[in-house]
Amino acid sequence: MNKVFTDGLSFALPLLIMAVGALYSEKSGVTNLAIEGFQGVGAFFGALAATLLAPLMGNGNQMIIYIAILCAAVGGALFSCIHGLLCIRFRANQVISGVVINILSVALTAFFTSAANTAINGTASNKFVLDVSARFSIPLLSQIPWIGGLFTNMYPFEIIIIVLVIILWYLLNRTRFGMRLRACGENPQAVDAAGANVIRIRWAAVMISGALSGIGGICFAYSLIGNFSPSIYQGFGYLAIAAMIFGNWSIGPTTLACLVFGLAKSGGLQLCIAAGLPSNYTDLFLMLPYVLTLLLLVFFSKKNHPPKAAGEPWDKSKR
Repeated sequence: MNKVFTDGLSFALPLLIMAVGALYSEKSGVTNLAIEGFQGVGAFFGALAATLLAPLMGNGNQMIIYIAILCAAVGGALFSCIHGLLCIRFRANQVISGVVINILSVALTAFFTSAANTAINGTASNKFVLDVSARFSIPLLSQIPWIGGLFTNMYPFEIIIIVLVIILWYLLNRTRFGMRLRACGENPQAVDAAGANVIRIRWAAVMISGALSGIGGICFAYSLIGNFSPSIYQGFGYLAIAAMIFGNWSIGPTTLACLVFGLAKSGGLQLCIAAGLPSNYTDLFLMLPYVLTLLLLVFFSKKNHPPKAAGEPWDKSKR
């Protein structure tokens, strides 16, 4: 059971930070299906930084991981400017923009990963091998029966994500910026009438979503298989969006949805191992979060209430 909680949390928290990024964007009125693309490009920047710093700082230096997370946030934020430019500046269809950016991300990261490896190592590999992240357990809490696994063998980035989510919740729900951001997704005309800059707020929300998605991407790279490859993220961005929708665009319920997805994934894998099934059944059990997504969609989709202005380009002349 401890293994289920440990692996489930290491999957759920990167998923959560990406879902919160999507939530910020959509709360501002910008529909964001590009989370998958932001994740991939952000993780590329983080993995590239880790690869370049390893010979300088020494393999096994845990400081590299924190620098990689910072670079992933910057890379994701910069790449998200494409979505902002298309949707906010040129008022393009936001759904189409998100899908195109996801496709572009895979192509760009595959090309630049091979190019970077050729320049650094002389081999055109399509992945960056990362150092193993240190783990730790929280004293006393890790000894609690049943749920002690939540506090056992944790990655350092899990604490970072938990702190970030708390700060982001406070920023969204208890500050003037958060109030205006939420209002932009409900009634941007009222925000403009109050003297706030709708365009600037939406740009900030999209770039925040890019930064958070990049953080989620590099955390997946460290926690899943210890390397970066453009192929290891397919589907996680959409799963984060699904968690946000099931959470009804609210951080608290979205957190619960991510935990359910994480525990479903790790529980399915451990069930496969416990049953002694062949390794080719593993992929079948790893489908559980996506099957769960379909089931939740059936039962809860009619109860969701997205921001009223989500997906609508801001036009000041239409006040």
